[in-house]
Amino acid sequence: MKSFFIYIIAIIAGMSLSFEAAIGGTLGKTIGELESTYYIFIIGAMATFLLVLFFGKGDIVQILKVPKWNLLGGMLGVVYLALLVISVTLIGVGVSVTSVIIGQIMMSIIIEHFGLFGSTRIKFNVNRLTAIVLLIASLFLII
Repeated sequence: MKSFFIYIIAIIAGMSLSFEAAIGGTLGKTIGELESTYYIFIIGAMATFLLVLFFGKGDIVQILKVPKWNLLGGMLGVVYLALLVISVTLIGVGVSVTSVIIGQIMMSIIIEHFGLFGSTRIKFNVNRLTAIVLLIASLFLII
């Protein structure tokens, strides 16, 4: 039952991505794509600050002690969101999000195959290849 709940949470996270893409793309058409990305990150940073302030249980000071490559997530988040907002303004939400999902799954499979960044190693197999092929086919069907 616990794993089912985690899947639901992940699905909701994916759904929120589509909302964010649509809203960010619309905002980007009005104020500019990079400005929209900046605004989204500022509001997100403020919301996250409040969550950490009231519900955080970690030790944020440890950020000074982790390997520096662990801190790339923030920069990659900016790249991801900026490119998503730009692509939504050019090709729409559906195609952009479908493309993002394909990219995420392809890179996830590579990361797991090689066990990069401390992830669990899961070998590339025919099922994963089939999934990638079907996802790429879905992109052509949604265009």
